[in-house]
Amino acid sequence: MSTSYRAASLADLADWLAEASEQERWRLVAEFLEEYRHEPPGTRLGLLESEPAGTGDERWDVFLGALAEHLAALADQAPPQWAGRRMLRSFWFPFNTRAARADALVNAPAAFRRRGVFVAPQELEVA
Repeated sequence: MSTSYRAASLADLADWLAEASEQERWRLVAEFLEEYRHEPPGTRLGLLESEPAGTGDERWDVFLGALAEHLAALADQAPPQWAGRRMLRSFWFPFNTRAARADALVNAPAAFRRRGVFVAPQELEVA
């Protein structure tokens, strides 16, 4: 019996986020980013192409658009077309402590900041 490994796409992540509790969501994002970073550069952008279904939470839907744009920018590539359609009407600070808010307000990557999602870059890093 042969099984082949397939890295999770951003669309897969959206499906998982839709079913996950708020506490589980960041772990799932970290797992996605870990897999993404271990993929060959030529494969990575393919993981961002398909527009994810809604998660049931507009904030997370916009986060996924920002993440797609951010990861594409790190590879000096244009973001997927679908990513530009996702914006929040009010700011969201996923890590809502005074220190985390200040850090995110100053240091959030542009793809997140322009959508109203304020997350510090170190929150997007995985070991």
